[in-house]
Amino acid sequence: MINPRIDRTTGVIVQGITGRAGRMHTRLMREYGTHIVAGVSPKTDVKDVDGIPVFANCRDAVAATKASASVLLVGAEQLLGAIEDAVKAGIKLIVTPTEGMPAHDALRARRLTQEAKVTWIGASTPGMAVAGEAKLGFLPEASLMPGALGIMSKSGTLSYESGFRLMQRGVGTSIWIGVGGDPVKGTRFAELVPFFASDRQSEALLIIGEIGGSEEEDFAAALTTHSFAKPVFALIAGRSSPEGVTMGHAGALVHGSQGGYAAKKAALESAGVTVFGSLDEMANGIVAWHEARTT
Repeated sequence: MINPRIDRTTGVIVQGITGRAGRMHTRLMREYGTHIVAGVSPKTDVKDVDGIPVFANCRDAVAATKASASVLLVGAEQLLGAIEDAVKAGIKLIVTPTEGMPAHDALRARRLTQEAKVTWIGASTPGMAVAGEAKLGFLPEASLMPGALGIMSKSGTLSYESGFRLMQRGVGTSIWIGVGGDPVKGTRFAELVPFFASDRQSEALLIIGEIGGSEEEDFAAALTTHSFAKPVFALIAGRSSPEGVTMGHAGALVHGSQGGYAAKKAALESAGVTVFGSLDEMANGIVAWHEARTT
């Protein structure tokens, strides 16, 4: 079963640590509490970034630090090779924020990580976080507060706003996973159902989806298959988007009724999910759930 749960003791590598984005997000992740133990950069003579040792490959970094997770802040064309390096080194959780990963590379990476039983979050993801413990990627601290609501989302921006609004009203999150908006990705909504079903810290679940593809419909089917007993809420972006036009993410493309808002809403509601029509409705509904469980 996929297990993305991390904490302040989880040893984390940053692949691409010597680049501008690598340095900046390493600093921000460390400030939040993430236990970054090493960096990897195969084409540099830099051996240290802000006190973090830098290695030429993941194998040497893991051998020296026993890290089990890695954030890959490398270019889209280098992403497959970096994933292969991490898997060969024994990394068990990989997060790849990079946008624009070629689809064929993503297919190869998905097969590789699944065969190795490695959890891959991405591509094109803002990352993931366990509020109050650690974050992998660039989820904003202003939207993170410990609580009982699990979140998984295709949209980074919409999930930031959702988390912020809920936090302002006293609702925190247990674990937040940005699955990304690409059509080919490492982890999909449906594949996380068994994890959230058994995760004791998550008493309810919010999914933030969007038009295009069948991921929300597959999630609804998985809820029924696993007899998911916790409250589930959903917010689907793109309700008024025109047919045949990609809206934002590469996977947000509607063909006829397939992948459309109405089809997704119907599938989710048939599985017992409460689907909200706006951010305000979502915040009000989840706050009502939160107040009922705490009184």
